[in-house]
Amino acid sequence: MADTRSATERNAARTRAQSHFQAAEKRDQLVRDELARERAATDAKTAKLRALRLAKEEADRAAAPAEEATAPKARRPKRIVV
Repeated sequence: MADTRSATERNAARTRAQSHFQAAEKRDQLVRDELARERAATDAKTAKLRALRLAKEEADRAAAPAEEATAPKARRPKRIVV
C-alpha cells in the first residue's frame, strides 16, 4: 500500500514522533541523574559512618588494656564436693 500523504505531512508526523521520543529520553535522563545523586549521597554517608565506626573501634581497642589492668580479677566459685 502506497503512502498517499504529502512530504510535509510525513515530516510533521516524523517531527511529532521525534519530539515524543526526545521528551521520554529527557525524563529518563533526569531519573538516571537523580538516582546517581542519591547513590553518591548514600555512598558518602556510608563512608563517613564506616570511618566513625573504625575510629571508635580503635579507641575502644586502645582503652581495653588500660581497663584490664585496673579491673579486679573475677573469683571462681568454690567447688562443692559431694
